[in-house]
Amino acid sequence: MPQPLRPRSTITTTARSWLQAGLGGVLAACALVASAAPATYALDPVHTRVMFAVEHAGFSKAIGTVSGSTGTLSFDPDDWAGARLEVQVPIARFDLGDEKWNKAASARNLLDTGDHPVATFASTRIEPIDATHASVFGTLTLRGVAQEVKLDVTLNALKRHPLPPFRRTAGFSATTTISRKAFGMTAWPTVIGDQIELRIEAEATRARGKGEAEPEAGETQPVPDATDALPPADAGTAEPVEAPEPSEVPAAPEEPATEPDPEPTPEATP
Repeated sequence: MPQPLRPRSTITTTARSWLQAGLGGVLAACALVASAAPATYALDPVHTRVMFAVEHAGFSKAIGTVSGSTGTLSFDPDDWAGARLEVQVPIARFDLGDEKWNKAASARNLLDTGDHPVATFASTRIEPIDATHASVFGTLTLRGVAQEVKLDVTLNALKRHPLPPFRRTAGFSATTTISRKAFGMTAWPTVIGDQIELRIEAEATRARGKGEAEPEAGETQPVPDATDALPPADAGTAEPVEAPEPSEVPAAPEEPATEPDPEPTPEATP
């Protein structure tokens, strides 16, 4: 026997329920995709610093720092492999703690900060190790020479900052070792070691999304480009010259000799 036809209102109600259920599923899937999208963070130049150490004639390791790095990080802690990092490091701001050392290391045959004041790093792939560790591979461009390096990275924290403006902040530590010869720095081979140890401490603040309020008084303002943070060039300063070999470096003036104490006068005998 033919089945009785359902009323039109029942068919319409059923179709509407299916449509609503389908739309609900699509919206839920979109929400999951949106929530999984990596957030964009801006490096904090004040709390991001690069430390380098290199052997000094076998006696010790000279230690210097570079402050003021800028850049962007795209990061989802649940998907390290999808992270992306681009950094600009103002090499011209390096500091070895001594003015003469800084001048010598800035020369053309070493860091050549006159022609190459900024180094860059751009990640190419990331290999997660666990929830807080990963190997970050990327291209480091220093003195105009590009080489692949691997950073051993640790995620220290990812949380709301306790101080105003209370932005979500990510903190990382990273280490690596590079060869200075690989970047064209071959001067002073008997005095300066080839292996340069790098340690990076970095903080990055989540970028403001569309529709978010502008910073209020006292909040952190947009980060300037790394080149803007470089010290102004002195118009009267001559072009950098190559650092002289150690034998050519003038010796520091000796301190003036002090006059010896006069010999004691023998007492007169009675």
